[in-house]
Amino acid sequence: MATNISLKQLKVFTTLIRHKTLTSASESLYLSKAAVSMAISELEKQIGRTLFDRINNRLILNQEGQKLLPLADELLQRSKEIEQVFSDNDELSGQLRIGASDTIGNQVAPALLSEFRHSSNHTCQSLFISNTALICQKLIDYELDIGLVEGHVDHDEISSCSFSQDEMCVICSPDHVLANGSTLGLSGLNNMNWVLREAGSGSREFFVTKIAPQLESWHESFQLNTTEALINSVSAGLGLGCLSLLSAKHAVQDGRVCIIDLDMNMKRQFWILLHKEKYQSPLLKRFIDFCHHY
Repeated sequence: MATNISLKQLKVFTTLIRHKTLTSASESLYLSKAAVSMAISELEKQIGRTLFDRINNRLILNQEGQKLLPLADELLQRSKEIEQVFSDNDELSGQLRIGASDTIGNQVAPALLSEFRHSSNHTCQSLFISNTALICQKLIDYELDIGLVEGHVDHDEISSCSFSQDEMCVICSPDHVLANGSTLGLSGLNNMNWVLREAGSGSREFFVTKIAPQLESWHESFQLNTTEALINSVSAGLGLGCLSLLSAKHAVQDGRVCIIDLDMNMKRQFWILLHKEKYQSPLLKRFIDFCHHY
């Protein structure tokens, strides 16, 4: 049984997982590659298990390493709490790594983080913006502490709870036949071309689950991985688009696209995502609570 595992070894372990390579991890830790490699070897020796599979000079986290990861993360977070308890102030400490899907990341997170910084005096946050699928993967890999997404997630390792909502819309170019301001039922969208986000995005999930099943037929004209590209493509007449009203509002104000008034509920839920085994530090708990009351 291991008895001499150090916090330094655990920090090297989690940093190596986060940075993927010895070179990147050593630069982050200000250690030599040899020192990083030695720390991992000593940790494996003390535990009595290999934590990484060595494949073509690459270190791939194995099942034993996956068992250690949530425990190592919790111990490192708790060590920061000890430092905070005996510091001279009550300010929150540590870094908060936030992942946000496109609409939240670009339209909601800036104001949310500004207000959180003002209320908490904590300024060390990072924001990673991508689609829901990649946010989930980074939570599973402990590369993010929390995810704020629009798409519903059903995953064995991830817990989710709602915290806010927005409204979706369907847009078209100003000279499209449907840009006449009249209210339509979904049957009015039959046989149309669509410009959609990529698989794994919240806006695509909304279209596929809420709109597409009620259409007799539809055609995907383009698949794009950014909202701005989607808006520009719709503006150019390449098809209809489905996205958040928050993301579309500036293009509507500029006259680049028009919103089609649909006779249906277009509300969509926002979700907080957490790894089920993730230790919730005081900082993380404070941020979760802030999001619920935002």
